[in-house]
Amino acid sequence: MRKTLWLAMVSAALVPACGGSDLLAVDAVSSDGQEVSAQAVSLIQLRGVQLGLNSNDVVRQRNRHVDGLGHEHVRFDRIYRGLPVHGGDFVVHTSAREDETFSAMLNSSIPVSQLPQLQASEAASAAKQTFLDERTVVGDSKLAVYAMPDSQEIALAYEVVSHGTQSDGTPSILHTFVDANSGRHLDSYDEIETGAVTGSGRSIHSGTVQIGTNQNGSAYELVDIAHGSSPTINLANKTSGGSVFSQASNSWGDGTAGNAASAGVDAHYGAARTWDYYKTVHGRNGIANDGKGAQTRVHYSTKYNNAYWSDSCFCMTYGDGDGTQLRPLVAIDVAGHEMSHGVTSRTAKLVYSGESGGLNESTSDIFGTAVEFYAGNSADPGDYLIGEKIMIGGKGYLRNMMDPTLDGGSIDHYSKYKNGIDVHYSSGIANNFFYLLSEGGKNRTSGKTVTGISRAKAEKIWYRALTVYMTSSTNFKAARTATLSAAKDLYGATGAEYAAVGNAWTAVGVN
Repeated sequence: MRKTLWLAMVSAALVPACGGSDLLAVDAVSSDGQEVSAQAVSLIQLRGVQLGLNSNDVVRQRNRHVDGLGHEHVRFDRIYRGLPVHGGDFVVHTSAREDETFSAMLNSSIPVSQLPQLQASEAASAAKQTFLDERTVVGDSKLAVYAMPDSQEIALAYEVVSHGTQSDGTPSILHTFVDANSGRHLDSYDEIETGAVTGSGRSIHSGTVQIGTNQNGSAYELVDIAHGSSPTINLANKTSGGSVFSQASNSWGDGTAGNAASAGVDAHYGAARTWDYYKTVHGRNGIANDGKGAQTRVHYSTKYNNAYWSDSCFCMTYGDGDGTQLRPLVAIDVAGHEMSHGVTSRTAKLVYSGESGGLNESTSDIFGTAVEFYAGNSADPGDYLIGEKIMIGGKGYLRNMMDPTLDGGSIDHYSKYKNGIDVHYSSGIANNFFYLLSEGGKNRTSGKTVTGISRAKAEKIWYRALTVYMTSSTNFKAARTATLSAAKDLYGATGAEYAAVGNAWTAVGVN
């Protein structure tokens, strides 16, 4: 390995790593286009062996953030012999006042050969055997290192990407990981992140509300200039295409599902309130923190009982419901839920399967709930129920953060967690954690009681944990550590807030 002098002036962050005392060469620009963090690279050079980095590894800066406390947090992706490491990302935290630290799930060297026994086409065929529907495999299957903690193994794998449709009509972009030597299925996750269990959805009548529009000639459009020029599109019961709502009058909808613009108003209003919540409460300027608006699409397909976020189109999409179980899926908490999937994808990138998938879903439930409280809409006052306004009969909600078990599928305690459980059901663990931390109360399964610290403090702690400490493979135990670190940063390690975070996780069985 060549030795080069590393200088703080170098604006690059592709860092071949090695153990021992050798400094690490900086070879290429960072992924996010920002100047490389001198402190972070220096820390990796000196202490990268703690993460198992050696001469086979390269790390690339993904993004860099300096928070309101003056602490720097730099996310890095790990590359092993030219292969991306799925689950190998980590965060470097630096501060003038505190010791530098890492947040990482993978803390070991990678003991695999990069030479597969299977061909890419064989891996694609193996992946197809696990599909439950007809799918198109997109592009070549690409080699990667699979190192997600749920599997408790590190393996050379092919990542096979396929396009299809879920049973309820939701589009699907499935990433399947196949062992590159045995052809064994390792894991899969869907790039399309839904806001509800398959077959369920949401709608709301938000009452008379003020919404941001744009005048284009003699017509008005549902384009919210004040919120990143966010457009709301009418798909007219199709699955693609559509057009921005436009009309001669600036008075929209009539409050009924029979008027196509009524659902557009709800979704448009929900998107704006979500933007305002993140901006006002957390100082975040839009989903990607870049001031650019996301697209909102309503009237997706026919009798579609779901809503989803997609990174590919940077958009939220809502169905109209079937009119039997669900109304149109455009409630305030649903909007907050879907857009929060986008926030997660731009920060921790919690993988949508296993324990990290449950945390991904609970993050959206937590912030969907926070947005509903923030909106202060008298037609839909804040509560700890998810999707309560869209239900027709039945139990009256999709999920209940106060007692997750009441929906008939969700779990409230880690002792009930099993591999393969739906991420919407495993989200109940962190959902109940958040409720207990906010309001106080007792976990049904453990019987343990927690004294709450207020929702305002709890959401600040979760947001900091998500954006600063969590990584793509964070599991429930690591989420406990992340939220404790966030509480320490915000309120100190000796205060009631720090103690309450630990007590709330213990109540839901995460120690």
